[in-house]
Amino acid sequence: MDELLDRVREDYERVGPDEAAAAAAEGALLVDIRYAALREKDGLIPGALIIERNELEWRLDPQGSHRAPQAVSHDLRVVVICNEGYASSLAVASLRQLGLHRATDLTGGFQAWRAAGLPVTL
Repeated sequence: MDELLDRVREDYERVGPDEAAAAAAEGALLVDIRYAALREKDGLIPGALIIERNELEWRLDPQGSHRAPQAVSHDLRVVVICNEGYASSLAVASLRQLGLHRATDLTGGFQAWRAAGLPVTL
């Protein structure tokens, strides 16, 4: 699995918590793919769009019939957030295959966001 993660991460630059927060302030879409139990246990990132992993491609494909209202363009800057930064990397690979060429993920995931002291709501 480590080799697979290394391969998919070669294709883009990951961001840290402060970079993700700055990207969101500049209009990037933060997408939380954690499952409900983790969100309930640990909280939410204010302003992040919640899309569980199994719906991600359906909801972020700008040409899809089930897209989220925020999925307006293949040029959309998306920062995918999972719990610790593993599943999000695989999700980014899939989004990039859909043409979302600016998709990236948060190194360390939600746990890194929280550890950096960035806002979390319970």
